[in-house]
Amino acid sequence: MKLPVQIVLRDIPHSDAIESDIRARVDKLDQFYPEIMSCRVVVELPGKHKHQGKEFNVRIDITVPGSEIVVNRERDEDLYVALRDAFDAARRRLEDYARKQRGDVKVHEPEIQGTIARIFADEGYGFITTSDGRDLYFSRENVVHPQFERLEPGMAVRFLEEPAAEGFQAKRVSAVGV
Repeated sequence: MKLPVQIVLRDIPHSDAIESDIRARVDKLDQFYPEIMSCRVVVELPGKHKHQGKEFNVRIDITVPGSEIVVNRERDEDLYVALRDAFDAARRRLEDYARKQRGDVKVHEPEIQGTIARIFADEGYGFITTSDGRDLYFSRENVVHPQFERLEPGMAVRFLEEPAAEGFQAKRVSAVGV
């Protein structure tokens, strides 16, 4: 971290244990994402008159290259639970930011089109012929839309091809244009 962590305790008596816990949590964030430029943690006990129990708010401001990540967790009666939840949220936000920085994009399997070749309605399965002439097995449980009983031979469908015990089979089968 480029700048030292700033810790502010509002309406809470100073405690070395709290500061030590916060610094340890900030160090973990810094190990996870070393490009953190600065971090400010504010712990407060707002509105003492509203509730009988003490409820802590934790706000974490993290400056990273090109952005700022702000996490605000409100109203937890246990200070250490409030800190844990806030830092967990901060880590998730840093993970998202790091993925975005790296350009990681979730890749979805492409849907394939084919036609229903045969259906064995009593047994609850059928076969789809792909555009390259292969026949793929599918079962009642793999049909998304319409219901299995409404499928007919010759109907155009979209599906995902996945490996199974006896070779490839069709999953997430949906009729086209129905």
